[in-house]
Amino acid sequence: MSGEQGRRGLPAVVIGAGPYGLSAAAHLRARGVPTRVFGEPMASWSTHMPAGMLLKSTADASDIDAPRPGHTLADYCRAAGEPPCASDWDLVPGETFTRYGRWFQRELVPGLERVRVVAVDRGPGGGFEVKLDSGESCAARAVVVATGLTGCAYLPPQLAAAVPGGPTPAGPVSHSSQHPDPAALSGRAVLVVGAGQSALETAVLAAEAGAAVRVVARGRAAVGFGAPPDRQPRLRPRSPFGRAWSLYAFAEYAGAFRFLPAPARHALVRRVLGPLGAWWLRERFTERVRVVQGRALVRAGTGPGGRGAELELAGGAVLAADHIIAATGYRVHLAAMDFLGHELRAALARSGRAPVPLLGAGLESSVPGLYFTGLPAAASYGPLMRFVAGTRFASRRIAASVADG
Repeated sequence: MSGEQGRRGLPAVVIGAGPYGLSAAAHLRARGVPTRVFGEPMASWSTHMPAGMLLKSTADASDIDAPRPGHTLADYCRAAGEPPCASDWDLVPGETFTRYGRWFQRELVPGLERVRVVAVDRGPGGGFEVKLDSGESCAARAVVVATGLTGCAYLPPQLAAAVPGGPTPAGPVSHSSQHPDPAALSGRAVLVVGAGQSALETAVLAAEAGAAVRVVARGRAAVGFGAPPDRQPRLRPRSPFGRAWSLYAFAEYAGAFRFLPAPARHALVRRVLGPLGAWWLRERFTERVRVVQGRALVRAGTGPGGRGAELELAGGAVLAADHIIAATGYRVHLAAMDFLGHELRAALARSGRAPVPLLGAGLESSVPGLYFTGLPAAASYGPLMRFVAGTRFASRRIAASVADG
């Protein structure tokens, strides 16, 4: 048996069991590729998303792509007897989506292994060697990295300087992903930095739980909200993100996105679908949350006597609070994927100057057999990869590439 034949007899490994990992695994198995999947099902959704959160995406843009019919979000709601999630007016609770993902896993990805991958290196006979925190090592023909937002929480340098040991809910500055229970903020004065959906909804949930909340948005007139379904332009094509020709192009022609120059790709990923609240959040927000906008951040730190927190803005204004929450999003960095061996990381071609992998056809990196899906793929395939709707594009291509490779 040749080395190539031996590698083809090995399983593929999927690291991560969120929407992208589960979808990729389901498609790989449907193509007859033996596949092992490692991780906790829907871990980020259950531990890093706030209770009471609603998805900004519409119901039909929140389907985890499956290799056969019967596994959409609407299918789950019918099977579980949950309120319908089918029209653009049906708001999807985060808890419902988490249960949907776990149902998807039970139906299509049985045998999920709830262990953590601690190292991935090249295998002695080709392929890869994957080490688990259980002490087991296994050989793999291909590895799909689907670790989602893990390790990618971003703090602007002005905030990061105040917490050299990292953000925590107990310190002056935390990240929005560290607040799964908004009720814990009851009775506190809170500053939320950011202007996107995460910032605005975090602020609303904290205020509804009894906190006194101010949103600090660095841009002028930065806080805004989208249009409800009946005010979407009807003569423009529909996309998972709304009705617009540009959004339709990003959704339907993601495969062409990687041929743009790297600076253009990175700029589009940053700017397209930038900070904007969901239409259904406007009234709840304006009733409960104050806004300070148009001021750059200067520094953050603890308040007088080492208590509470304060935030200095351009022009000398200082805002005092009990705590600062940075709802400033996520940025992918290969350094956060410390389970990838040094040799593998060094061999990865980067997307321009960004510390993210450059992906080719089938979402394969420059290391043959090593794939990235979800947020790390956005720099190559565009804004679609930031949303669950991107599983349809990514999973089918990964599965075809691995099966044919």
